[in-house]
Amino acid sequence: MDLIPYHYVSLFRKNIAKYPKREILMAKNEDSNRWEGISWEAVGDITTRLSRALLGMGILAQDTVGILSQNMPQWTLTDLACLQIRAISVPIYTTNTAEQALYVMNHAEIKVLFVSDETQYNKALEVAERCASLQKIVVFNEKVALKEAKYSIHWADFLALGATDKQNAVLEKRLAERNLDDLFTIIYTSGTTGQPKGVMLTYENLAFQMVGHSERLAVDDSDSSLCFLPLSHVFERAWTCFCLYKCVSVYYLSDTNKVREALAEVRPTLMCAVPRFYEKIFATVHDLADASSFVKRVLFKAAVKTGKRMIALKEANEKPSFWLQQTYNLFDKLVYKKLKEALGGRIKFMPCGGANLEPSIGRFFQSIGINVKLGYGMTETTATISCWGDDKFDLQSVGEVMPNVQIRIGEENEILVKGGMVMKGYYKNPEETAKVFTEDGYLRTGDAGNLDGNNNVFITERIKELMKTSNGKYIAPQHIEGKVGKYTLIEQIAVIADGKRFVSALIVPNFEALSQVMKELNIKYKNTADLLKQSQVIEYISKQLQKFQSDLPDYEQIKKFTLLPTAFTIERDEITPTLKLKRKVIYANYSREIEAMYR
Repeated sequence: MDLIPYHYVSLFRKNIAKYPKREILMAKNEDSNRWEGISWEAVGDITTRLSRALLGMGILAQDTVGILSQNMPQWTLTDLACLQIRAISVPIYTTNTAEQALYVMNHAEIKVLFVSDETQYNKALEVAERCASLQKIVVFNEKVALKEAKYSIHWADFLALGATDKQNAVLEKRLAERNLDDLFTIIYTSGTTGQPKGVMLTYENLAFQMVGHSERLAVDDSDSSLCFLPLSHVFERAWTCFCLYKCVSVYYLSDTNKVREALAEVRPTLMCAVPRFYEKIFATVHDLADASSFVKRVLFKAAVKTGKRMIALKEANEKPSFWLQQTYNLFDKLVYKKLKEALGGRIKFMPCGGANLEPSIGRFFQSIGINVKLGYGMTETTATISCWGDDKFDLQSVGEVMPNVQIRIGEENEILVKGGMVMKGYYKNPEETAKVFTEDGYLRTGDAGNLDGNNNVFITERIKELMKTSNGKYIAPQHIEGKVGKYTLIEQIAVIADGKRFVSALIVPNFEALSQVMKELNIKYKNTADLLKQSQVIEYISKQLQKFQSDLPDYEQIKKFTLLPTAFTIERDEITPTLKLKRKVIYANYSREIEAMYR
């Protein structure tokens, strides 16, 4: 396959020439309360100036540039400018602590860091002196007061550095030298030890995904996409690249708390989301239905039942009867339409990834006419490995294998993947790179599953320790357990996060130490069971926990915990002889306690 025409710089520059006046990057002006757009022509002008400014700072081919920002057009403009000069963009999560950001900055040797607002600016300044490679911090928000001159510069002033054609010759040379083997990004993901690994993705990886998604998905320049998930995550990042390639207008949402408002205003046809988004809508809709009048409850239940019958027929590739179709059309007017309006009323489909979606939730959305398109992927595969097509789906699966992707099932039913979208490796980490590939070049996903006769992928369990919340955040449980486990009052701890909306934990206290503390606080109790019920005990441990996890980002912090009266034992097969947790066994043994924490 000839992928040279699909080099991403070629793709977006082609659109600049083809659609100069079309507004493509959309953002809400908070002063006017209106959505305003940046045309392809303006994209070309801004990225050229930005590229020249970066070149003026001495950014060489395959040097790294960091982006620490919420979703906004400047994020993408910076990314595209980096691509033009063969620099490597390195996204950093805004939820990262200053120390976590510093690790990425140092490991990637970031020379220029772009930040969005005062919070991210302060975070960068806090660690700037400890990053030897850092030359400049560029602040997108012009209203942020700059606190020092050594590193700090506003976006507009930085663009002004590239206003002249002084660097044009170098820019043209970089453009001419572009190739598919270059890295276009390094994305850092959490590892089981808590130390993030930098996933190296090339233009060839991205090109494969552009081709594969074009074959699988019906998307064109009449569509619009709400950029809701963080661009620092490969899911939204790769999706936005695909949207821009297809000339889909992208609406950037920097404040996720305003998603309901944005859906009503933008009325997008496309939007990526994680399972947690659908879980919340599903729960809200059913809660509202339960609280409504008797007539409305009956109507809602009948509508859902009819929708499920339609979906069952669709799954079986069968046509509904005339009366069933008419009934469905009636419920569409009375019930489904109102639910679809909550998402803007124009949704064509909504890619869903980052974690497993409970099948009943997927079935509900499909039944009311909202095409939640489930998929499966990893940062290491430039996102998508499999996804549902436009005309077929299996609610138990995570989609059909993407074009030009090879999958085989290895030992322990591990899903092994091969194809042009698979990463080059982990940055500066050949040992971890070697571990994750088989001898014949297949990537070990760490997920167990199987394939059916229609090439649909089914995930059965996670082999690797790394967990993923329903919000799509990666959690390294051993890292959290190591931090919190240092606390003298904790004997054993098992973190829960996979598929959950927040991190929780099962904790076995050090009863000797705990008894001493309770004695000092003059708290009376009858026995161990009574001790663990004392509200003062829960409150005390909760306060102490916060101290020990204060340097963790919010999504990694334990939000709820349950104290256990007995320790995990070898006898109950809960730990190994080397005292490692057997998580599946522990989760099964304490399923009721775990479920109670998420009610």
